[in-house]
Amino acid sequence: MRSLAVLGNLSRDVVDGGTPRVGGAPYYAAQALRVIGFPGRIATKCAPPDRGLLRQVAALGVPVSWRPAATTAGFTFSYVNGGRSMVVDELGEPWTPREAREAGRADWVHVAPLARTDFPVETVSALARGSRVSFDGQGLVRPGRTGPLELDAEFDPELLRHVRVLKLAEEEAEVIGDVTSLGVPEIVVTLGARGSLVWWRGRLEPVPAQPARVSDTTGAGDAFAVVYLSARVVGYQPAAAARRASQVVAGLLR
Repeated sequence: MRSLAVLGNLSRDVVDGGTPRVGGAPYYAAQALRVIGFPGRIATKCAPPDRGLLRQVAALGVPVSWRPAATTAGFTFSYVNGGRSMVVDELGEPWTPREAREAGRADWVHVAPLARTDFPVETVSALARGSRVSFDGQGLVRPGRTGPLELDAEFDPELLRHVRVLKLAEEEAEVIGDVTSLGVPEIVVTLGARGSLVWWRGRLEPVPAQPARVSDTTGAGDAFAVVYLSARVVGYQPAAAARRASQVVAGLLR
């Protein structure tokens, strides 16, 4: 079986005024990998005082490697009437090319930035020299600054030259515009309860969602991306991989 690694910063999240909890793609990816039984591994960073967050990831039973960072990403979320607002309290430390190469030794690497500054172009380029890269669109449209989150499309298009699979949430795709013109061979846009869209080989295909009635969907996109990629790694076609991801995420959210 081909190998899969997930790279990203951990975050300290506060949802609807609750107590701080672990967040970031490494945590939600580990949940998904445990559920599907796929032998992936996680590489992550956070500041040493926040290693308690790391223990919660490791407790899921998925292999995890950690690098100390100067800062831990932090976010505040509020859910009102099905919508979400978000404040960036602190940015995580960017990954260097050397760190990424050492942590991301796998056939496939899912790069999961929380902000545009997490994985610079040179770091993604270094990963692509030894692996096929899947990339989360948060790293395109989330500016590297604190305060209320406001998306923009001021990313460096050079980054996408190194990406094989791009996962976007609907609001991220709306900010970018015509995603089919990005030059990425495979793109998945998640639409929440309306399912997803898959762009592959010049064709855009809708995929229905599995029903899941929940108010807090934090991490659903991270889980979807990892299940989708794991399905692609073992031979699923893109639309079938999206259906598989929808089924697993619906189960996680119940």
